[in-house]
Amino acid sequence: MNTTKYFRRRAGLAAELGRHGLAAVMISDFEHGRDSSLRYLCGQPSDAMLVVDAKGVSVLIAWDINMANRMGDADHILSYTDFGRQASDALRAALNLLAVPQGAKIAVPSSMPYPDYIELVQAFEAFDLVCERSGIDMFIREMRARKDADETGFYRRIASYTDQLMDMVEKEIAAGMLSTELDVALFLEREARRMGAEGMGFETLAAGPGRSFGIHAFPAFTSGPFANAGLSILDFGARFEGYTSDVTMSFVSDVLSQEQKTMIDLVEEAHRIAVEACGPGVPLLKVATLVDDLFKKAGWFMPHSLGHGIGLDAHEAPMLSMRASPEALLQPGHIVTIEPGLYHPEFGGVRLENDVLITETGAEVLTHSRIVRL
Repeated sequence: MNTTKYFRRRAGLAAELGRHGLAAVMISDFEHGRDSSLRYLCGQPSDAMLVVDAKGVSVLIAWDINMANRMGDADHILSYTDFGRQASDALRAALNLLAVPQGAKIAVPSSMPYPDYIELVQAFEAFDLVCERSGIDMFIREMRARKDADETGFYRRIASYTDQLMDMVEKEIAAGMLSTELDVALFLEREARRMGAEGMGFETLAAGPGRSFGIHAFPAFTSGPFANAGLSILDFGARFEGYTSDVTMSFVSDVLSQEQKTMIDLVEEAHRIAVEACGPGVPLLKVATLVDDLFKKAGWFMPHSLGHGIGLDAHEAPMLSMRASPEALLQPGHIVTIEPGLYHPEFGGVRLENDVLITETGAEVLTHSRIVRL
């Protein structure tokens, strides 16, 4: 295990705590409230609490102590069961172990339900519990958004695996070996795990011609036909060591209406101009507007954002959206999806999505998805 990256991340977090006058922060990832920042800061996959103080000293309190001893990285590792699986008792033990003085400010997750926050405040009257959406939580999200050298190098490997999966599924579909949505989804799951993936990054979306009109078809896949006529959409990601890719291929038949051909041409052009516009210092809103204007001039409308960041979660900061702040900029280390799509209740849908790394000098397209013409 590379423990250096976790130490470095916690050190950066500790410095931010100091700047805000905070003595410690609690990060919690349990079934009732998931937060991948736990894994980002200590390597523990889930079901644990992490407390980090302003000196960077950390306490990991995990439900599965055996897993924590194998995968977790912290100065102290304790069993959640020893505290009756009570968050307040576990947090108190961590603060005592870190010698955090009474009256100190402690940051708690901004996503914490209000009733839970009130209970915690009542249990810790001797401390000042701080719950702010724009505080330490935002700092961690921004830190996660800008991938470090370890992460960008690893993402190139994930992209290579994802490209292989796309090549494989295209070959199998063209050969008539995968004829249903179910066939496609289970094939990808099996082959990804053979490559060493933890699983899929999210539920694979395989929508044949009769269901591709939806942005995210429901259910995600069925036993219905795939890529047999018209427009089909395949949206998937493979998860390796917590990090997921996110790509979308479209499969189109050679018998198409003029409207469907127009949709395909527009999506391919939108993808091209969006990727070319990406680079450090470029406003998120500018990239999104280029695609929005292209579709609008052609009489079409895209009902979702152009893209989003990826990482330990399938959707992370930043968001390439028409709702983005004009001041929000692409930064080196951001890995974002570019995924223009168009949908029609009669003609079906088409989407093209790739993962793009923002570098110091431009943008690097990591994956090589495409619209497959059968």
